[in-house]
This record gives sequence, structure tokens and C-alpha cells, in this order.
Amino acid sequence: MEKKKRKVIVLGAGISGLSAARRLLALGADVSLWESSSRVGGVIDTVQRGGLQFEQSTDNFITTVPTVIELCRELGLEDDLVQTNNRDRRTYVVRKRRLHPLPDGFMMLAPTKLWPMVVTPLLSPLGKLRAGLELLIPRKKDLGDETIGHFARRRLGREVTDRIVEPLLSGIYAGDAEKISLDATLPRFRELERKYRSLIVAMTLGQRAARRARRQEESGARYSLFMTLRSGLAELPKAIARRFPEGTLRLGRRAVSVRRREPDQWLVTDDAGQSETCDGVICALPSCAAGGLFSESVPEAARFYNTMEQTGCAVCSMAFKTEQIRAKFAGMGFVVPTIEGGILVAGSFSSHKYPHRAPEGITLLRLFVGGARAPEVVEMEPEALRKRVLDEIRPMLRIEGEPIDTELARWPRGMPQYYLGHLDRLAELEKALERYPGLALCGNSFRGVGIPACVESGYSAAESVCAQAKES
Repeated sequence: MEKKKRKVIVLGAGISGLSAARRLLALGADVSLWESSSRVGGVIDTVQRGGLQFEQSTDNFITTVPTVIELCRELGLEDDLVQTNNRDRRTYVVRKRRLHPLPDGFMMLAPTKLWPMVVTPLLSPLGKLRAGLELLIPRKKDLGDETIGHFARRRLGREVTDRIVEPLLSGIYAGDAEKISLDATLPRFRELERKYRSLIVAMTLGQRAARRARRQEESGARYSLFMTLRSGLAELPKAIARRFPEGTLRLGRRAVSVRRREPDQWLVTDDAGQSETCDGVICALPSCAAGGLFSESVPEAARFYNTMEQTGCAVCSMAFKTEQIRAKFAGMGFVVPTIEGGILVAGSFSSHKYPHRAPEGITLLRLFVGGARAPEVVEMEPEALRKRVLDEIRPMLRIEGEPIDTELARWPRGMPQYYLGHLDRLAELEKALERYPGLALCGNSFRGVGIPACVESGYSAAESVCAQAKES
């Protein structure tokens, strides 16, 4: 007799839930994927209009982890992959409403070259001197976690932290450097300090080794640091969903509770009062939507989700005729320090970064606002928010006139914050989940917010549920 397939319900059809469902199907499970909205992809969405391509949240993925490139190959999307424009990959930092190049070689928390730090107008002479003293600062004896803000100030001084590190961090996590955990987000720099003492020494040696490795590489495919899909990133979740067997995806179905049924089954109930029994559950929902599901059955999961801070942010895309922008720039985008004031966190020169996103003669900007510095922006009226964004960006880029098109996406509580102690809380949760066989959690609330991290999170959750089935 053929062995009955293990039935697993996956909650949430964002990229994490889709990846979990895909891996479950490959492992032979019977999968039901519940999604409360009318589409797949979660925050990944693309709007196409008038030859313009508006990405509504993230607009590319990092290639240092090959997960997404491999997934695109499996889905037949390899020919749709697009690399960033390699003409100029410069990043700018705003100071006094002007764009200044990020010092060449500065990598998130440390410089790899000294001269660009000496000549940058972003720092005062005293700020530059304090940064140079990093070469003499002893390593931290206490091995406990610390915030990124504390770590950067301790190593490089307040000015580098406020003017460079903080805006770079905000551009990724939309968070507060004084609260975000170093070990949960950038643990590599902790290890560099432990091994080399000085970050400047470590990064300089690392760059030399990287250059030697590149020279020794055999010829073959090389990718830019970031890539996207020419047809729009929304094609990735759609392509995954198209491969599902009929009946797998249940759009418009929202779970309201997940309860354990002894000894090894689960009962999932939707907002229409309909319940289904299954052998396993994977929750791929954002923390703001997941906590209430487990309040009765898995209090440890409910506590983790309910205590995780999330910030609200918005993406305002604006298209201009190129001659309307009088400032000269040749880069991928810019970041704005909190000390500059305002609601603007970062901006991307979207049509320079990926030229297919706008017709010739049109410049498309993607502007990120809100985050920890101004979470209230997601509650603003759309027209008022657009005006506020334009008022802030106009003097930076010397923009004349009004945009020829705009697109606004608002994400209330859309960015989980990995605050100090995040890894300890996560370890406690994972230990507790060992008492609940058949349950797995995945998504951007755990070990990374980018697309590759979310895909891998979904894969791991699927493998965990299926491995538990073999052990039982």
C-alpha cells in the first residue's frame, strides 16, 4: 500500500512561504498554501505603466549567496536576470542637502582605504583624526552583543557613526543603530575585531586577498553584487506559484488560529470559521500578523512575535524628464543621515541602476521614507506624503517642476527590527519549538531580511517539518 502523504499547511504566500511550499512539494508532501490577499509575493510587487517599472519594495537581491540565482534557473527565469549598470556604482551620502560620494572602499562599518577618508567632505578634521585612531583602539574584552551604534562609535568615533554608518544601516534595515544588534546583523565585523583587533587593518588585508583571488579565478560567469528580473521582481513569486499543482494555493484565505491536536496533528482555522487538520504547519507570516495565531497553543512563538519591534516605511517612486534634474550624479543611489532631519531615509537612481526601468530621457527615482526615524509617515495622506517627499528631494537634486508620474507603496510595520539580544531570543524560541513537532516558522523575522535569506528560511522550515516526520 502506498504511504499516505504528509499534509502540511503553509501560512502566507510571500517569498518565504512560497519557497517553503515549493520545497515541501519536492519532498513529497501534500501542501495547502493559505494567503489572505488576492495575490502572491507579499511585499514583492511590481507596477508597470507607460514604459516605467515601479518596484514597490525591494528592487533586487544580493548575489553573494547563490540561492536566488539557482532558483531563477530552476524556474526558467535565467534569461530574465539583469545585472546592475556597471558604468558607475557609486553611493552618495547627504550632507547639508547636497550629495557627497561615500568614501571609496567604505564597507558598512569600516574603510578599506585611508586616503578617501582623509579627503571626504563628509567629516571634519577631528572626525577624520578620530577615525584614524581606530588603528590603535584595543579589541573589546567583553564578548557580549552590542548595538551597531555602540560598536561603530567605539571603533571609529561618533562622527563616522552619525555621518556614514548610521545612514548606511538605515538604508538596509530602516532601523535605529542604537538598538540594532551587531551579532544579529553584521557579525562579520565582530569576528574581524576579535581576529585582527583593528577593522582598518582587517579590511585592508581582506581587500588585498580578494584582489589576488580575483586575479587567480578562471574565466566564467561573474555576476554583479546585485541582480533583478527584467520583467520585474514580482515575476519571481508568480513563477513559483505557477509550478504548484492545482488546488495548492488558496488565495483569500486567512488563518486566525493554529492549535495543536494530540499527539501529532494540528488544527488550523480560517476567518470564515472553517478548520482543517494537518500533520504540519509552517508559519511564513510577518510577526505583526503571526502572534495572535499561537496565543493559546504555542505561547513561546506568540511571545517572540508579539515582542518583535517593526517599523513602518513607504516607497515613493517619481519619474522626471532627465533635464528636470539639474544636479549631476553618476551612481546607484544615496543615503540620508538621521541628523539631517526629515523623513527621507535613502534613494535609488532606479533607471540608472537598471536602465530597462524607464524609457530613454526619463529618470526614475525610488525614495524610501519613514523607518525608525519617522514611522508615522505610513499614516499620512498619499498626496501629503508625496508633497513632503518632493519638498525634501528637490533641493538635493535641484529638481525643476513636477514629476511626470509617481507611485506610492506604504508598508505599515513592514520591517522587523533585530534589536539587541535578538539571537538569544531566537535561540530560546528554537529550543521551545522542539516540543512542538510538525511546527516550523520562517520569514524575515529570524535570520535575515533580504530575498535570499527569506528563500533559505522557507527551505529550512520545509526540511525541518519533513525531517520530523521521518523521526516520528
